Parts: sequence; structure tokens; C-alpha cells
Amino acid sequence: MSVDREQARERLLAERERVVGELDDLQEDLGRSIEDATDEDGIDTHLGDSASETLDREMEQSLGDNAEALLASIDAALARIGDGTYGICTRCGEQIDAARLDALPRALKCIECKRLEERA
Repeated sequence: MSVDREQARERLLAERERVVGELDDLQEDLGRSIEDATDEDGIDTHLGDSASETLDREMEQSLGDNAEALLASIDAALARIGDGTYGICTRCGEQIDAARLDALPRALKCIECKRLEERA
């Protein structure tokens, strides 16, 4: 079963668009100051409100970091499609199974090499 690189490219581009949208939303949320988020009327807020906003910001920052890493892996997969190395395991050099690429189009390694990596 061979890999349909054009279909993979289309799926990766759609995923990239979705992730960029999420990143934009997160950046917009992070762009507000804590004071703006917790003290809209100029009156001192409760400590709990500030703590909740801080926790929300930390979660948004973590989600942003994850989205940026995902975006980088999508861009790397698109580059591999462009240079003809898409679907080739970066560890052993063998073809990655089409079913794996269908499930995870940005996969870098065949399933065996990925398992070996996770055991280490």
C-alpha cells in the first residue's frame, strides 16, 4: 500500500490552518493583561480571582507551546513531502507503513523505531 503524498499534503495543510487559528486565539487571550482580566471596574479584586486568571494564563501558555510544537511538526512533514523524503523513517530509513501515516501524517518514524525510542 503506497502513500498518497498529495492527500497527506492536503490533510497537513488543513491541520496547519486549524492549529494556526488556535494559536491566534491563544495569543489574543494572552495579550490581555491580568489587570484587565480581573479588575474591569477599578475596584480591587479578590486574591482568588487573580489566582484563577494566573492558572488560566499558565494553561493557555502550555496549550500555545503545544500548538507551536505541533505546527513545527506539520511544517517539517510538509517539507519532507517537498523534498521527497516523506514516509521514510528518520531512524532506519525504511518506508513508514501507509496506515501509520494515515493515522498520523506527520510521523517521523516507523512504528518499530517509535516503540524502540519510547522504551529507551
